Formats: sequence, structure tokens, C-alpha cells
Amino acid sequence: MVSEKAKSNKRQKLECIISRLPRDLIEQVFLSLPVKTLLNCIGVCKQWRSIIRDPKFVTSHLQLAPHCALLFFPRELVSSCGLYPSEAILIDEAWSQSTWDVPMIGPDDFLCGSSNGLVCLYTHTTTIKIANLATGECLHLAKPAKNLTDDHFSFYSFGFHPLTKEYKVTHFLASSRETRIRAKVDSFDGVQVYTLGDEKWKYIGAPEALSLNCVKNSGVVNVDGTMYWLTEDQGASWHHAVMSFDLNKESFGRIQLPTAALEDSAFYGPRRYWIKEIDGKVCIATCQTSDNQPILLRGEIQIWALDINLEQKWIQKYIIQPSAQHIPGPNIVHRDKIVLQHDARNLCSYELHGKNVEVKLSNMEKLLDFSPRKPGSMQVYTFVKSLVRLDSYKKASIVRRPKRKEGWELKKWEAWESQRRKIEDIWKKVLQSEQYSIVTTKNLCTTINRLMQRLPDDEALKCIGMKIDQMLHYLPEDCPNQACDDVFRTARSWLSDQGTSISTADASFWFDLQHFLLGGGGAR
Repeated sequence: MVSEKAKSNKRQKLECIISRLPRDLIEQVFLSLPVKTLLNCIGVCKQWRSIIRDPKFVTSHLQLAPHCALLFFPRELVSSCGLYPSEAILIDEAWSQSTWDVPMIGPDDFLCGSSNGLVCLYTHTTTIKIANLATGECLHLAKPAKNLTDDHFSFYSFGFHPLTKEYKVTHFLASSRETRIRAKVDSFDGVQVYTLGDEKWKYIGAPEALSLNCVKNSGVVNVDGTMYWLTEDQGASWHHAVMSFDLNKESFGRIQLPTAALEDSAFYGPRRYWIKEIDGKVCIATCQTSDNQPILLRGEIQIWALDINLEQKWIQKYIIQPSAQHIPGPNIVHRDKIVLQHDARNLCSYELHGKNVEVKLSNMEKLLDFSPRKPGSMQVYTFVKSLVRLDSYKKASIVRRPKRKEGWELKKWEAWESQRRKIEDIWKKVLQSEQYSIVTTKNLCTTINRLMQRLPDDEALKCIGMKIDQMLHYLPEDCPNQACDDVFRTARSWLSDQGTSISTADASFWFDLQHFLLGGGGAR
């Protein structure tokens, strides 16, 4: 065995070799390593820790890190299986999926936004969470107010400004209930903004009352330090306009949508609009829906991209024929792939080649089985694993400590898992019972068919009845049992002559015959 002294000498030699390596060389090697490996390297030596914790290295590693798709399924009630907790699924560059059970995402959380590896999570408590899913760091921030009426996770957003290097949480503050009742529409009058590290939220008034329903139904995106969403504009060609909020200047703006006419079919339902981020650009997707099922898309999907460099000009990016498939969102993620539902349970990806695309079932690639969840509630964000730290923001007075002990999410997950196992056990028992019933029924049918084949036909029964009548005519009244035996022997003999085999094991047949004879009566 190697002595402790030998191990210590070997460790010292290794540290000596590491310390002699040029810092630039170590940084280049570290830039190619994933976050999980770098977190393990922090504890090797002070030099490595210093390199990995350096903000410049964190930024360089973030710029080179591969982008993935983060699929988020919020908590929902499934009629057949009960309440399902929130769940995050990561789709990597190779488009392979892995469920990401991270303690920072509680079973009741809702995802509000993602930027540089940080996510904003809405909770039903008095706080919201900012978490780095790769490093495990988490901040609990006090909401703008404790009792916000009709508050919703979609009213929150999260973004980063590349010039100021600031992360900001925004909240659409709904108008008062009296104002909404009077206007007969849900609206908001301004945005509440919190910059990570600041002491409090601040309010920025909007130039006019803006639609809150559009925020719920169409979504919010953050691109290059600006937040974008849709609002109603009945005077515009598409009856909508794009609103923007600069996270640096904290000012509002309005962008008109394309002037191209949209041809609606009378056979389809109303048209829907979504705002998405595709290839780092703001995009608008629009399509008609099914008249009976608004969640189903009908007709072609048009996707337009906003080019900021060309004086905010809209360029048509895709025209997609969905082939009667339900496309939840639609959700377009990195590498020009669209995520769509193939049937009642499978989520697939389809690569978009060219501008005009017709979705074909044969070219779909299955991503995962999302049953029993509903795809309409699924959210998709571009995500990257990063080393961005949150400890520098923890001193702000707005930061709160979680009221529950560490690990309570895991315990709650265990409760969910226990309930799921109980449901699975019940279904297994039901399935076993059904299989037993099927086997029993098949065996019974086989037995009945075998007995039916061995029973005499109508002509044989008629002949048996005639012979029985003849014998009964000459039988003495004081020996019915002997007469029965004679009848049975005669019947067997006759059936044997006819080539029909009925054994004494056919108890029901002989019992009925004996009952008939002893009860008295003529041939049937």
C-alpha cells in the first residue's frame, strides 16, 4: 500500500507542475470544459479557483458555451393522474433530451424568463426566485407588493443588458379593478422594474393603457437589452403592434407590424399571434386556429423577423404548412427547428429547410413523450449553462431568506413521487385484473365450444326421444331407476352406432335427461 507520505509527495509534485503552467494556457483549456467540470476544478488549487471565478473568464466561457433548448412544463392538474409538478427538460445541441430535476425549481414554480444561464421563477409566495440551474445558486427576491390582485406569472419577465451588464426583473402592473371593469378589458398602466443588487423596485409609467391579455396570450421576449411584447392596435393592418421597453433607458417604444395583408379562410377560426426570439432576433408568428379547438392551428404559419439595422424593417422568414398538426406556440428554438405535437402524446422536432416549408410526418424526429401533460402550457427558452454568480447581489435589502428549510423541495418531490407510485400500483392491479378476466373468458369460450361440438344434433335428439317413448310405454311403474339405466344404455348404444361420442363426463346433458325421465313426460 502507498503510504500517506508518498501520497503527499505526489500531490506536491502535481501542484508544482500545475503552478508552472502558463495562466493563458490554463484559461484556454478551461474555456472548452463544461460548467460541471469547472465547478469540480475550483477546489483543486487557488490558482484554478482564481481563474474560474474571474468575471472576464466567466464572460468568455459564456460566449463560447453551446446553446440549448429548455422545455418547461408548469404544474398542472391531469384528470387521470392528479396534480403533476413543474418539470424542466433540457434539449442539447444533438437534440437529445434529459430531464433536469434541480432543487431550485420547486414543484409549484413557474418560469418567467431566462438569460445567460439564469432563470426567473414565479412562486405563489411573497417572493420570486433568480437561480443559476448549473451552479445551484438561488436568490429569493421580495415581490413589488405582498397582495397583488389577479397576479400571474406571465406578468413577470427577466432580461440582461449587454452594455450596462445589469440583470433586470420587470413586472406588468395591472390597472385597478375599477379601471378594468370600466374599460371592459384587462390592461396595465406601467412597469415595475428591479435591477439585481438594488434596494427596491421602481415604477415606470406607460404612455397609455396597454393590453394585458396580449401579454398572457402572446408572450414576452428579451433581445439585446430590450423587452418586446404585443398589444392591441385596431387601427393597424394586423390589429396589433409591438411594444418595446429598453432596459437601459427604461423607456417605452412602439413598432408597427408588417403591412402585408393576411388572407383568412372562412373555414377556419380566429387568427392568433405570438412573439418569439429566433436566431437572436424578434419574430412574429401568426396563424389561424381551429374553429372548434382554438389550440389547434389551421392554414399556413407566417413568421416575420424584425431587422433593427434596416430601420426596423420586417422580413418574412418562414411560411410553414403544418399538415394539420398542433404546434404549441409555435416554439422555434436554435438551429432552425420547430417543435410540434405529432399525436396525443409525442413531441417532435422538424428542421426548416428554406423559406417555404411543408411539414411531413416522415421527416419528424421524436423528442419525448410528454403525456399526460398538455403541450399548450409548455414553454421553450434558449438556454446556456453558465458560471454567472449571484453572491454579489445577496446583500441587497430586497433579498429574502426562504422560510422553509433547505431541501424542502426535494421532500415535496418525494411526496409527488410517492403519490405517483401509488397510482401506478393501482393501475397495475387493474391491468392484472383485466388480463385475468380476458384469460378466464377465453378458457370459458373454449370449453363451451368443445361441449357444443360433442352434443347431439336435432335429428339425434329426435331419435333418442322416440326410443325413450317406446321403452317408457312398456316400463313397470315400480322400477323407475332400472328404467333410467336401460334408457341411458340404449341412448349410448344408439349414439355409438351414429358415430357420436358423449361420455358420462357430460354431466349436464345426462342430468337433464334423467330429470326429464324421473319427472315424467314425453319426448321433446
